[in-house]
Amino acid sequence: MTDKNTFKKVGIASFIMMASVFASRLIGVFREISIAGIGGIQSGVDAYQIAFVLPEILNHIVASGFLSITFIPIFTGYLTRGKEQEGYKVFSIIHNGFGLFLISLILIAMIRAPQLVHLIAPGITDPDTFAKAVRMTRIILPAQFFFFSGGLLMAIQFSHEKFFIPALAPLIYNIFIIAGGLFLGPFIGMEGFAWGVLVGAVTGNFALQLIGTCKLNIQYSPVINFTHPDLIRYTKLTLPLMLGLTMTFSTELQFKFFGSFLPPGSIAAINYALRITFLIVGLFGQAVGVASYPFMAKLAGSGRLDELNQLLNQTLKYIFLVIPVSVLFIVLSHEIVLILFQRWEFDAQATRITRGILPFFMIGAFAFSAQTIVSRGYYAMQNTLFPTLVVSLCVILSVPLTYFLMLSLGARGVALGLSVSAIIQCLVLFECWSKKSKNAQKKQVYFYLLKLLPISLVIGLILFASAGFLRQIFDSFTFSGAMNIALITGTEFLLIFYAAGRIFKITEIFLLYENTYKRIISWKKKLI
Repeated sequence: MTDKNTFKKVGIASFIMMASVFASRLIGVFREISIAGIGGIQSGVDAYQIAFVLPEILNHIVASGFLSITFIPIFTGYLTRGKEQEGYKVFSIIHNGFGLFLISLILIAMIRAPQLVHLIAPGITDPDTFAKAVRMTRIILPAQFFFFSGGLLMAIQFSHEKFFIPALAPLIYNIFIIAGGLFLGPFIGMEGFAWGVLVGAVTGNFALQLIGTCKLNIQYSPVINFTHPDLIRYTKLTLPLMLGLTMTFSTELQFKFFGSFLPPGSIAAINYALRITFLIVGLFGQAVGVASYPFMAKLAGSGRLDELNQLLNQTLKYIFLVIPVSVLFIVLSHEIVLILFQRWEFDAQATRITRGILPFFMIGAFAFSAQTIVSRGYYAMQNTLFPTLVVSLCVILSVPLTYFLMLSLGARGVALGLSVSAIIQCLVLFECWSKKSKNAQKKQVYFYLLKLLPISLVIGLILFASAGFLRQIFDSFTFSGAMNIALITGTEFLLIFYAAGRIFKITEIFLLYENTYKRIISWKKKLI
């Protein structure tokens, strides 16, 4: 059995990261509200979204988003062996070698930005939109170095089981983006948000993390050694992630690529719907995944595979609670979009378009969340090649489906295609993991999922009828009316959801409520 102390640590770390991710996602929603208010679903927002693609590709090439996954096992190994100084030497070697590589790519990309943007979004034919996309791409590109360097600094803190300062990074980042848009937007439009991205990356993802690691007495040296065994090992672990695709990266890339062939503003509308989806995906998937991974790595490193399976299975059951939450979001899609975005340049027509896309992303929300956990099982075993190949193959095979759905359903088809692709990726990865690790409890996970689906459907039908009744009482096309409908329906959901946990003996549901209640009481006592 897994050590109870490990579960307790995972729980504490998960709660810290959940609070951080929820706060950052909430601020991220405010960021999208600011973008929607200033740009609506016009071509300027399309250009802003396209401007992120090339920087995201460079970020992916150096695997900045995977630094915790690939670097933590290496650095943690030195810590457990009492060789922290050698660990910092390896950190310096990896930072300097890959940092120089990234800087070179950034310079090349800035020079060749027009040609590269055309490859990324070939459907953009408006010269003004294209010019804005190129200019904002060049502003955002340098931020990738600070994401990379800061990512290594965060990985060091995670290895020391320090989560608080890394948890602040996305909050600071989003705050600067909002500030850039609000203060500079009236003068330079969407370009203000692009400058906010650069300043936010420097401040939250690098400078703040440097302060955090300095508290741990970080040791840095300007050394370059391309033959160091751990640099070679790190490269081997990271190379599949560089060359392959991931669910989040492929989703971002595909919706902008396919959206470029749709009417102006389609990329913006798809993005708004996706951000709402990622609000709950981040809360259920990203936070738990980041918090649990160091513990997964330790279990894998000590050969306790049965305990690793137990931790992964139990975590997945918790993750699947995103399904009934997704149903709530589908029922309230109109109200949610209106409350969040409908103001200034984002009008009723923009709300109608965005609300039509949101349910198709919500279909795959549980898969977007669960894949984060399943992938980390492989990464904890230092197997980055297999999951990358599986995901890349699934993405490639799903492209024709997404294209067909785009032709049939437009922007909604793009969202549906990406959701179906996410579900396939998640199921294939988990099945392969279970076979490789001899996961004897996988049937319980499937049974839990099949049990939760009809329960969520029934909850959805009840909420749909209730929301329909409320829309006859309140005007859902006004902010106050939409807010009343959302609050009443949301409260009803919380009661029904808890009752379902008790009636059908789904311990994960009422434990979630009880733990949340205990945390609230604990915070109140501290405040008093």
